[in-house]
Amino acid sequence: MSKPSVHSFFVGRALAEGLYEQIENILSNGLSELGKFDAEQREKLRDFTNQVIQKADSEAEKQGINQMADNSGFGSESVDLQETIDDLRAEIAQMRSELQRYRNQA
Repeated sequence: MSKPSVHSFFVGRALAEGLYEQIENILSNGLSELGKFDAEQREKLRDFTNQVIQKADSEAEKQGINQMADNSGFGSESVDLQETIDDLRAEIAQMRSELQRYRNQA
């Protein structure tokens, strides 16, 4: 009687160890594949980001060349804008003084 129960114990122990090894292998392979997948996705994202940035830089360079050609026009427009602002301030000041004279007369 003693021998079959001892044999059952060792069979159970060997089964548990075998299952443990199988689960360990499956889990480590799964995590390894997950790590590879994550690394591949990060690499693809990095490549995509670099492509987008390169495309944006090349478009900016093309626009930058055109903007440099138009830069003198932009500078004169900013002077014109400042001049317009100054004229509007002067008109506002003139309107205030005329409004004040009108209030004083009434």
